[in-house]
Amino acid sequence: MQNLQIIKNQLDKYVEKFNTLEFIDSDPIQIPHRFSMKEDIEISGFLAATIAWGQRKSIIKNALRLMDLMDNSPYDFLLNSNENIDWQRFTNFVHRTFNGEDCLFFIKSLKNIYLKHNGLEEVFALGFEKTKTIYDSLKFFRSVFLEVPHNQRVEKHLSDVSGGSAAKRLNMFLRWMVRSDCAGVDFGIWKKIPKSALMLPLDVHSGNVGRAFGLLTRKQNDWKAVEEITKVLRSFDSADPIKYDFALFGAGVFGEINEKY
Repeated sequence: MQNLQIIKNQLDKYVEKFNTLEFIDSDPIQIPHRFSMKEDIEISGFLAATIAWGQRKSIIKNALRLMDLMDNSPYDFLLNSNENIDWQRFTNFVHRTFNGEDCLFFIKSLKNIYLKHNGLEEVFALGFEKTKTIYDSLKFFRSVFLEVPHNQRVEKHLSDVSGGSAAKRLNMFLRWMVRSDCAGVDFGIWKKIPKSALMLPLDVHSGNVGRAFGLLTRKQNDWKAVEEITKVLRSFDSADPIKYDFALFGAGVFGEINEKY
């Protein structure tokens, strides 16, 4: 392993380079940045993160289409639209393996969460309170999200950390909602989970860079790998370890922020 202080210094430079407003223009985080109301930000962010795999341009295009289908008012649409009439417009939505049936279930479950569980933040926060870990936050969230009757096929689109999933997209969503700094990329609108508790949204890029730097020895990109590399990142900055997501991702694509997720 390279000297950790040298690695930290290099990653700090990458954070400074990539954690900027310019990052928003080519990233799915631009979807929630279209909104100002808390509920619209978190609903649009959750749906954009849900389909955040594949070509970035395709992710953004389809996330924008989802917002159009929700009349660009996702919270109002969840609460006030007619399920038998307005929701039929989602039937033909497709993003890779995420189809209309999946989309309709996700919308139905989100509506249930806002009507019966006081919203997304409250559900994630209740899970977090169990052991003060993101692991239990994600595990509890999944149980609540799937309490609505559903076809088993939809479950593959919601990461299961108890099964070892790295939960990249859910961890990315939590980064968006929880983390804040002066750069203005992440929102920091959720106050019940500290950013110090966040886990790295581990993907092929951040995993490869982590291994190249000697920060990660595990070969699989699974939850154990998330725990391993996040522990090292906490040694770099215990208050804000996941700021290094920008560094690892940016380094992984050599500054070209148009790579695949």
